[in-house]
Amino acid sequence: RHYRKDVLKTVHRQVREGSVLRDLDREYSLSEICIITRSGPARMLGLPHKGHLGVGADADVTIYAPHENKQTMFEFPRYVIKAGEILVDDGEIRETQYGKLLHVEPGYDREREAEIADWFERYYTIRFRNYPVGREYLHQHETVPCQVEATT
Repeated sequence: RHYRKDVLKTVHRQVREGSVLRDLDREYSLSEICIITRSGPARMLGLPHKGHLGVGADADVTIYAPHENKQTMFEFPRYVIKAGEILVDDGEIRETQYGKLLHVEPGYDREREAEIADWFERYYTIRFRNYPVGREYLHQHETVPCQVEATT
């Protein structure tokens, strides 16, 4: 709560006045922080095996030791368990584990690529052809299903 108020003092006046953050006068509970940082994003990204501890979940767990300074508490977890392996044990890094790249392959009208490439040529300093990432560079990756919603 105090951190939020201190940071708000540093932003532009119009941002500060237009933000609802200045009116919040409470701290998030640990449960709310878990929802905001773990289960909520997993749900929004369509990752049913992430963000919870139920059957079929990846068993990714972070355990924090209580500390008066919450920032310190979150910066230095007591234990980190990923895919059932202990990576941080009593605050000490025991093992390094490299994860996998999650990516989407959204559907789109491929006929629009020429129009997009032309826009890049006219208004951008980087060529459109430099953006696609070839499959040969996607080591340890997983494609996340992507459903495109129609906009009107």
